[in-house]
Amino acid sequence: MAAQAVTRIAGLTSTLLVTALPAATDAQIVLLPAAADPLPHLPLAPAPATLTTLLLLLGPSPSSALSLLPRLPPYAHTPLVLTLLLPPASDLAAPLALATALPFALHSTTAQEAQDHQLLAARLARTERKAVLHLVHLSPLEEDSVQELSAHSIATFIAADVRPVNGHSTGNGTRKESTDDPALQALFAAYQLAAAQTLNLVHHALPAYYYHGAPAPHTLLLALGAPLSPLVDALPTAAGEGAALLSLALVRPWPANRLLAAVPESVRRVVVLEQTQKRAKRWSALYLELVAALQSRPHPHRPTLSSATLGRIAPEDGQKVLAQIVRDAEAGAGPNKLYGEPLVAEAPRAPHVPQHEHTYLQLLDTVFPDRLEVVNDPATIASQGAEAARPEYALGVAQARLELRERLVRAVKTLLREGKEHTTGVTDDLHILLAQWVKEQASPGAGALGAQIVGALQALPSASLHPAAHEVLALQEHFASKSRWIINSDTWSYDLGRSGLHHLLASGANVNLLLLDTAPYSSRAAGDPERRKKDAGLYALNRGDVYVASVAVYSSYAQVLQALVEADAYPGPAVVLAYLPYGEDEAAPALDVLKETKRAVDAGYWPLYRWDPAKREPFALDSEAVKADLREFLDRQNHLSLLEAAEQPQIAAALVGSLGQDLLRARQQRVKEAYDALLGGLEGPRVLVMYASDGGAAEKVAKRLAGRARARGLAASFRAMDELSWAEWAADDVRKDGFTLFVTSTAGQGEPPQNGRNTFKQLSAVLSQSAGGEKKPLDELRYAVFGMGDSHYWPRAEDAHYYNKPGKDLDGRLEALGATRVVDLGLGDDQDADGPETGYRAWEPLLWRALGVGDVEVLEAEPEPITNEYIKIASNYLRGSIAEGLRDTTTGALAPSDGQLTKFHGIYEQDDRDIRDERKDAGLEPAYAFMIRVRMPGGVCRPEQWRAISQIADEHGNGTFKLTTRQTFQFHGVIKRHLKPAVQAINRALLDTIAACGDVNRGVLCSALPALSTLHAETYALSKKISEHLMPRTSAYHEIWLDKKQVAGNAVKDMEPLYGPYYLPRKFKIAIAIPPNNDVDVFCNDVGLIAIADEKGHLAGYNVSIGGGMGVTHSNKKTYPRLGDVIGFVKPEEAHLFCEKVMLVQRDNGNRQDRKNARLKYTIDRMGLDVFKKEVEKLLGHDLEPARPYSFENNLDQWGWKQSMDGKWNFTMFVENGRVQDEPGKPYKTGLVDIAKVHKGTFRLTANQHLILAEVDEKDLPEMKKLLAKYKLDNIQYTGLRLSSSACVAFPTCGLAMAESERYLPVLIDKVEKFCEEAGLRNDEIVMRMTGCPNGCARPYAAEVAFVGKAPGSYMMLLGGGFYGQRLNKIYRETVSEPEILAILKPMIKRYALERNPGERFGDWTIRAGYISPVTSGKEWYEGMGGNM
Repeated sequence: MAAQAVTRIAGLTSTLLVTALPAATDAQIVLLPAAADPLPHLPLAPAPATLTTLLLLLGPSPSSALSLLPRLPPYAHTPLVLTLLLPPASDLAAPLALATALPFALHSTTAQEAQDHQLLAARLARTERKAVLHLVHLSPLEEDSVQELSAHSIATFIAADVRPVNGHSTGNGTRKESTDDPALQALFAAYQLAAAQTLNLVHHALPAYYYHGAPAPHTLLLALGAPLSPLVDALPTAAGEGAALLSLALVRPWPANRLLAAVPESVRRVVVLEQTQKRAKRWSALYLELVAALQSRPHPHRPTLSSATLGRIAPEDGQKVLAQIVRDAEAGAGPNKLYGEPLVAEAPRAPHVPQHEHTYLQLLDTVFPDRLEVVNDPATIASQGAEAARPEYALGVAQARLELRERLVRAVKTLLREGKEHTTGVTDDLHILLAQWVKEQASPGAGALGAQIVGALQALPSASLHPAAHEVLALQEHFASKSRWIINSDTWSYDLGRSGLHHLLASGANVNLLLLDTAPYSSRAAGDPERRKKDAGLYALNRGDVYVASVAVYSSYAQVLQALVEADAYPGPAVVLAYLPYGEDEAAPALDVLKETKRAVDAGYWPLYRWDPAKREPFALDSEAVKADLREFLDRQNHLSLLEAAEQPQIAAALVGSLGQDLLRARQQRVKEAYDALLGGLEGPRVLVMYASDGGAAEKVAKRLAGRARARGLAASFRAMDELSWAEWAADDVRKDGFTLFVTSTAGQGEPPQNGRNTFKQLSAVLSQSAGGEKKPLDELRYAVFGMGDSHYWPRAEDAHYYNKPGKDLDGRLEALGATRVVDLGLGDDQDADGPETGYRAWEPLLWRALGVGDVEVLEAEPEPITNEYIKIASNYLRGSIAEGLRDTTTGALAPSDGQLTKFHGIYEQDDRDIRDERKDAGLEPAYAFMIRVRMPGGVCRPEQWRAISQIADEHGNGTFKLTTRQTFQFHGVIKRHLKPAVQAINRALLDTIAACGDVNRGVLCSALPALSTLHAETYALSKKISEHLMPRTSAYHEIWLDKKQVAGNAVKDMEPLYGPYYLPRKFKIAIAIPPNNDVDVFCNDVGLIAIADEKGHLAGYNVSIGGGMGVTHSNKKTYPRLGDVIGFVKPEEAHLFCEKVMLVQRDNGNRQDRKNARLKYTIDRMGLDVFKKEVEKLLGHDLEPARPYSFENNLDQWGWKQSMDGKWNFTMFVENGRVQDEPGKPYKTGLVDIAKVHKGTFRLTANQHLILAEVDEKDLPEMKKLLAKYKLDNIQYTGLRLSSSACVAFPTCGLAMAESERYLPVLIDKVEKFCEEAGLRNDEIVMRMTGCPNGCARPYAAEVAFVGKAPGSYMMLLGGGFYGQRLNKIYRETVSEPEILAILKPMIKRYALERNPGERFGDWTIRAGYISPVTSGKEWYEGMGGNM
């Protein structure tokens, strides 16, 4: 009953539920496979007002929970409820270990309590945004009932605002001031508040503990476990006279004063009774907290404290066990005595282990329950003699066992290689087992695989076995992957050079060493001065290739576990130094050991750290006290810097710098001065060129400026503004005897570019600090500024000040700080004839004259800039240094040139722009990730491929994927180390990514819905034929991503018969449409093929169009969108050849100097359509036939079920903007995977970013409809406006985005569709599209109404496009924000509803109504822009 109650509450309160249990919920749910790792499914940065619940069912020995502990701390401050369902009387040692990593922990023993606590945990986690652990003991009693609450009341409770509840303490009352940690008090107060609010819902109390027994007892049992009923029932009897039992519902937090208040003053003995048989520490966290709390009680009234273990107690044994506990408490029995039957059957006990080693031995046994091998285990003394326990002997044993396992590996590989050729041969099943073991030999499951191999070999005739098989059988005990440990005291620390430690480290063997240091901190100086102990950890660290950790179980239990797990995983020697300060007394009191540990760790005597050479950042400092001291030092350092930097920067440097570093810098400065003095007679003044640039234009100008300065004899260098700190560039020698030149472009709404924002902030801060002062901070600086902007980017008069604002601001601030302007501010305008070059050419000669080099004649030619054309020709057919870049783990990015080349492989480098500023402020590089696009001509995908795509998104991407306007899949958020595995997984699904991007022919579109035409099969086959025919032939793709090697090495050279080494000037796109539906926007492509049927309905051929393209650059009138021109007709058999010939003419005539004018549309307009056509016909060898009649009616998808000519059914479903993901109420991703498991047809992607469930047999129709309804995929009852919309990805991943698109368009449509419904146009289709930049990925220029991003929240608005893609729209407003969009559209939609003619479309009406004039051709696109109304 408890499991059902908890699962129901988890489903009703969570935004995301991660579990292996079946759950009926509207929340997003992740169903875990058996033994799956749940943590990768939990968000580390969840959205506000969300809640994640992880619900796990543990077995009778729940030690598996420990695997979560090392990775759990990052989730402590996220809204997470971790609910563990435990069998009755199960061992709590492992689950309670998790409580040490989380702020809150609750314990439930009944179904009603489990439901109440699940509600309380959800409320607490959601409001405090902190993790809550909920331990639920499942009751075996069927009558354990629950008072069920309505779903509505639960939803209201969870979503309610946080308000104090009258009559309940929130920790802010007038009670006596506590000396407890304020943070702990705040956590407890938050728990009290949440409990009080939960009480209002459930109408019964939720106490932090339950008290049973005498009101003034002398013996108190502080119990944590279940069931406790046998002991509770025994309290009223004679056995329980003078005793009481306190059962904890709140495990943590417990401030000392609160814990102390729970213990009555009359108590003389307290027994901490916990259900923790396999405890790793002698004293639990609860016991130690109580020890600390009782210290504040006066000594005469302070009770004695003991610990005990709660076992299985039968109801009839309750009185007997209770009486025994009381007697033992009075007699002072030893610690951790078990009362009742054992929870887990005890393993046979080894010979005596020294008490001080037992804690860590138990911990090792808990972490590695089936794999642990203590090589020098005292249990081996009986069989091997006293030498067996010596660590040096154990090292030899471990090395011998490792060598035997290596022999086993070699024998297995030999058997794999030669076994099938032997007499009887190795069976296929055995071959699979052998191969699987070789692959997983280091995993915990290797032993189970080995047992299967041994069984299979023993079933074969012995006489005919391969010799390697006999060796495998002889070495079968080494199949299991062991965690080998040698345990020793700190005696090896006295002679590091000759000891076993030295031999272990030098051997490189995969053996772990646990060194126990038992010397108390207080007696650290009492050692023998003749025998000085050395730092074994430092000795091991000096090698660099050894895992080293320093741990203390009584300081940080979680850190010990993490270190043990990491040491075991490291493939080499590992040394773990463990602090356990018992001294000479194995039975030292708990408080003494705790105090000694705390002193040693806090004082830095025993620092806690981990060094893992396998990690990118190998060193981790875990000592909180040391980190706090370091943080305080750094804070003080920063504070001094802030105090002194503005007025006396040299004093600040002395305060915060180290003497050694200052001395080194001084020497380096002298060397630099001497060298500069030597060159002084050869060079003119020093010039520092600083730039701020987002797109690279200002950087290129700055680089060229620095080069021209050097050519004139000046000592010039150039840097990004933010690469130099204030002290570096403001205090540099350039300030005194040189010049500083600034070049900046304009970003967004008059903002400085990304790599100059800190400099602008610093200048503003210094300006405010120096206001009113007589001395100006930059009075010796001589400067000049050149700004770059676009005077038409913000066309409204009130926005004119945004033009070149960064350049103007920079010039003004420098002047205000006392700097001397050597030449007036230069401004470059994109609207000038040559763009910014017009203003630059006028400004540069003035600069040279001001610098005294105006008359210098420069004879040397400037080097040409590195362009994409150079990158392609130097790439060795698209190889570049991509392979080397993938191996570089120092950065998440690739080299810029490789970033251009990976596009040809279907991959774009991006970064998360939502957190770009935060990471920059933290001194981190951008959060680089990659987009991968699949090549899938025609957009047809089989069910098994769909499942593979979904899995790739989960394992390598951000968990979602995109259906694009090119009828394919895109993955986002793929980090660099996942690139290669992701591409390989795509290829295993019989897909690829080659030529999905880049200056080649990209994916070929084809009309998607087979129900609309009998021609679909032939056109789809043509799309695949064209894609294969025009695909690059380089083998680089297979070498880099699939690890294929050239057969003849470098003797055989790559060649590109169609593309040549330069490939195309720009991308090339092809689409095939089947009238009357233009769902692919055929005229928007470089080549369009329009299928023409003969009088019998068979394919006669294709009308062909050329010259379509969408890309534009804002305010650059040399760029424009263009629709294709129909130039003739070709037969089906030469359609692919026609595409080839058009591509070849573009290859040879396209503009390779200016990528903004490199597309085919510009080539045609430059050459003339007729000339271009004749060139194509010349290559074809004949003239094109005249175009044949056709007509289009729309360019949208056809929703719902449609039946094909062959009787099969097709369902077109709405996937908003193509994003396939699970979200509350829309579990689309999960649903589509479940559909793919049973679907026998295909999936077809549309060019409008939607999906068709295609080729469904009549008999399968009911099942498909049921699944579609289950996952809400059958809902197409949206407005016509929403169904006709589409958007590109834009923020946060697209590096070109200037504004939101995919994330914003649905929000805008929410508001606009209200206007449509008010006007009676709910079901009328209006084609609306949005992009985040002017490159046109969502084909905005062919929509009836479109919005193109210019800056965050600001868009260009276009009107008048043709409904079926036959006419371009035109710019109606150059800049609009949301209020202006709504103000324009509301009356316009109302007028359209009232004034339209029958069948008249919105785009056509806007022209007839006079809002905008029609576009007649791409070159005339700008004429009449701005509209008439």
